[in-house]
Amino acid sequence: MKAESWIFGINAVFFAVVTPSYWFLTGDPTGTAALTMTTLLAALVTFYLGFHANKMDPRPEDLKEAEVVDGAGELGFFPPYSWSPLWCALSLFLIVSGTVFGWWLFFIGVGAGSVALIGWVFEFYRGEHAH
Repeated sequence: MKAESWIFGINAVFFAVVTPSYWFLTGDPTGTAALTMTTLLAALVTFYLGFHANKMDPRPEDLKEAEVVDGAGELGFFPPYSWSPLWCALSLFLIVSGTVFGWWLFFIGVGAGSVALIGWVFEFYRGEHAH
């Protein structure tokens, strides 16, 4: 994770240099605020990755003398297909549309979204893919 922290650190330095330049050239407070927040976010991610890189065992990608075979093995758990994100997105559509067309639609979206989100969270506790 040291490589990732270096990448975000370089981005933080870049945005730290660009932000005052942008302010002096344009005087735009909105863009300057956005660039300032981008700088701080990049610095936050740099600190987080750098802090945890020192506390964890190095990955094969972080070792200079590592071989390709050192990274072999199980990479993690990848969930199979799921319909739940579709239902969550449609519920969000109802919620947003409800703020425009009527609060009754908003409340229907909140109810459907609650059911969809609970289904998404607990999809591995029931059915075909239960563990």
